[in-house]
Amino acid sequence: MTDDGAIPRSVVPAAAVPAIVHFDGACQTVGGRRVAAYGCTVEGPGLAHEESGLAVPPDHPRATNNVAEYVGAIRALEWLTAVPYRGEVVVFGDSELVVRQMRGEYEVRADHLRPYHERLRQLVDRFSHVEFRWLRREENRRADALSKDGIYATRRRPSGPARGSDENDTAPPSHDGR
Repeated sequence: MTDDGAIPRSVVPAAAVPAIVHFDGACQTVGGRRVAAYGCTVEGPGLAHEESGLAVPPDHPRATNNVAEYVGAIRALEWLTAVPYRGEVVVFGDSELVVRQMRGEYEVRADHLRPYHERLRQLVDRFSHVEFRWLRREENRRADALSKDGIYATRRRPSGPARGSDENDTAPPSHDGR
């Protein structure tokens, strides 16, 4: 019999099976406004989460597909840190740019992507190991659908900034207070 007292009840222990993250982003014009939204899923032992939302307020200068992709990965890892989970993570995305930048294969040349890359890098450091893997869009269907849900939700929402957003904010969103 093991000593349960060794693991605080609020901590999800690192499992032999890694947490699996899928992320995606989408950017479209809706009602004459440029909208960027993200979707992400997290699965693993004792883990199940799906999320979608706006990456930045509509018509924000950073309303791009690449920003939305980064925000999807950021939100998934923020959720994992809040659980809290600290084990291994495998992050799947169909954004070759984000995956290769996170693996160090591509430089982050676009100034507007640097804060998002840095935020994601900070989150990666909170886990025992994180691996980024590219996959085809067809293999990323749920995260893709969630990112589209974020876009379509703007059709049902009154126009204006997203709740809790600041249209002048230039930093990547940080929903966990860091």
